[in-house]
Amino acid sequence: MPYSDQELDATTRLRNLSEVGAAVEVDDNIPPRRYFRSGMEMIRMANVYMDEGNYENAFILYSKFITLFVEKLPQHPCYREALPMDKANIKRKLNDVFPRAEKLKLHLKDRYAKEHDKFLVEKRQRDEQLARDRQRREEEEEERRKRLEKEPGRREQHTKIQAELDKWTSIEGYDRPVRLDGDLFDWPTDGGQTVQVQLPSDGVVPLVPSRQLKPDVETPSDRLYTTIGGIPSIDRSKKPSSILSPGSNAAQSWSTLRNVTVPAILMSKFLSLALKNTERNVETCGILTGKLAQNRFTITHLLVPKQMGTSDSCTTDNEEEIFSFQDQHDLITLGWIHTHPSQTSFMSSVDLHTHCAYQLMLPEAVAIVCSPKFNETGIYSLTNDYGLNFIAKCQLSGFHPHPKEPPLYIDSEHVQIDTMATLSVVDLR
Repeated sequence: MPYSDQELDATTRLRNLSEVGAAVEVDDNIPPRRYFRSGMEMIRMANVYMDEGNYENAFILYSKFITLFVEKLPQHPCYREALPMDKANIKRKLNDVFPRAEKLKLHLKDRYAKEHDKFLVEKRQRDEQLARDRQRREEEEEERRKRLEKEPGRREQHTKIQAELDKWTSIEGYDRPVRLDGDLFDWPTDGGQTVQVQLPSDGVVPLVPSRQLKPDVETPSDRLYTTIGGIPSIDRSKKPSSILSPGSNAAQSWSTLRNVTVPAILMSKFLSLALKNTERNVETCGILTGKLAQNRFTITHLLVPKQMGTSDSCTTDNEEEIFSFQDQHDLITLGWIHTHPSQTSFMSSVDLHTHCAYQLMLPEAVAIVCSPKFNETGIYSLTNDYGLNFIAKCQLSGFHPHPKEPPLYIDSEHVQIDTMATLSVVDLR
């Protein structure tokens, strides 16, 4: 937990958490049925977070579930056409989620209140200790000044040091150096830190460094920045929230995405079962599903649905079989895989639109494209700063041109290949 969170009172922290849970947007181009399916996977993930004690993420996903199905999805232009069975199922889930979310809210409020009280106590103790240290140093400095007044030989040196200290005091943004003992000082640096400086016996004190000029040699402040790891960068992107992410942004930076583990045997197993289609120059596709544990995903099952393929396309049939299997095994949809029998590995315009629906629901979702002819395999994601929003807004269908710059997709950076991971293959064809 970020230390700064504890500075906030419990009400503010809960409000911030609730705002993330309310940041749900519905795309009218995605049919309600897809949201109903994502809702079930949202509950699965929330339950995992609950079991692991990650109550913030669980609360956010429960809140998103409520926001999606109580406020947002009923406004979808095709909502009235949704199957009554789907609506009834979600209603039953809502009856279960509401009390869970309320119980979590009370638990978090109590925990946040205790953390805030502890922070205030520790802050008061630190402030009191700093005040005592400051008073002690002032008393020591006063005692030292009185002794120097009685030693004429050091009076001139003391006057020079005092004048230099006065210079630092007059400069905005710099703290006054603090005498530790004799001629040893805690000297402020540009980085807001301090270093210990021993003043020479002749009383010549260091010059005040210029804020405009960068020194030619490494300064104590340079070493300090190196030691503490540099100045952290800040992600200021403001994007709509995704459905299945506990984060606040749909187009999250790669550093905030949860990792996806891909079994190394996945590609070879998929190409093996796709071989007959490949020999006929027909595409084959499959659905990547798996589990969430310790805030990372692992692909555990490759589902191959009934499908119709051509040389450059593939469509699935009877999705109910896929949904039923996922429900029975508590599996989360993590992306999809397909072949390019006679082409290289890349994302066509149709592939980009297909994958957009996956990534809007789950920002970590990946698209794997296998090219057996050229012995290539790519694992791709729409770019989070451009591609995802561009494709989501594109109203064209079928094969059509897209701009190449800036890139619409890249190699997925949050994927890890595991040579030891197992995989279950379920061929429903």
